[in-house]
Amino acid sequence: MKNKSVNDNAQNKFTAKHAELWKFIKFSIAGFSSTIVEVIVHYILQNAVFSSIRTSPLPESWLFALLNLSEGKGYLFSYIISTTIGYTIAFILNRKITFKADINPLKSIIMYVIMVIFTIFATAWLGTQFSLLFTSHGLQTLGDIIVKPLVATLATVWTYPINRFIIHKKKKTV
Repeated sequence: MKNKSVNDNAQNKFTAKHAELWKFIKFSIAGFSSTIVEVIVHYILQNAVFSSIRTSPLPESWLFALLNLSEGKGYLFSYIISTTIGYTIAFILNRKITFKADINPLKSIIMYVIMVIFTIFATAWLGTQFSLLFTSHGLQTLGDIIVKPLVATLATVWTYPINRFIIHKKKKTV
């Protein structure tokens, strides 16, 4: 039993001394966990559910043209659905475990939805561009494997600060 209390004490000292680093580590673990689910869902959707329309052209749309989304319906649907599932899991884990947020949940959800909508479009566009790049170099299989995790990792550049300082805040104590 003594060993457990020594380990707990060492962990408490580390987390107290490096609180911000510890939050980022937990955020990364939550993100990695939700990304695993997201990637699995993405590959299932892309290769099973939407395989017949994976490369079907998207309808003519100013939005698709603006974002240069041309990979195909199945590919885009897979990105949007899997990313939505991944971010939902990440929201719950980060609110409850990482940041222990106590501000109004509805306010957090609204801000999170805005961030996620931006992130879904940004990652769909980035994913499509990276996929096109890999395909144009004859590396479609490699692109299919690494583009989704790569894009999810890049999204951390804006999602961590927004989650940490805007969405999952704690009430200020006087």
